[in-house]
Amino acid sequence: MSHPPSASPRFARAIPEGDDRERSVCSDCGFVDYENPKVVVGTVATITLPEGERILLCRRAIMPRAGFWTLPAGYLELNESPAVGAAREAWEEARAKLEIDQLLAVYAIERISQVQLIYRARLVDPAVSAGPESQEVGLFAWGEIPWDHLAFPSVEWALSHWRETSGESAFAPRSNPSGETGRMSGRFAAG
Repeated sequence: MSHPPSASPRFARAIPEGDDRERSVCSDCGFVDYENPKVVVGTVATITLPEGERILLCRRAIMPRAGFWTLPAGYLELNESPAVGAAREAWEEARAKLEIDQLLAVYAIERISQVQLIYRARLVDPAVSAGPESQEVGLFAWGEIPWDHLAFPSVEWALSHWRETSGESAFAPRSNPSGETGRMSGRFAAG
């Protein structure tokens, strides 16, 4: 059953037949409006320069956590593969051209219904600059990473997982560290 152009569907919370949880269901036609997690795609992108290996980070210009450092990452678009989306996000946020290596990690951030797919990638060119969602971008040696100014726990996890897999050509994708949910507490709750 379709709605006339002037009529709007009326949704109510109910448990659809054969389901086990409450959903938004159209009172007129029974259509179930499933609410599913958002998918975030991003990269730990590196380049080897004469002075050593560097990691690309972006200082956020948008909320949440504006002013804090993060990996180039964002929401996957419709009709886009995760790897293509991760490369697009690197371009949008840091004007970075990169080659995707492989999936580094899959993180579940349940409190905000988010799944993060983070790839290992290689910067093709060290010429990077801030896109509209970044205040600035930088190429950091491991010892220069602004750990106390990272935007989210998953950024720290991804950097650690990148280091753990550095030099490995094949590995199983990592996941949330044991007991970690991505909860914004401690230094991540401030700011």
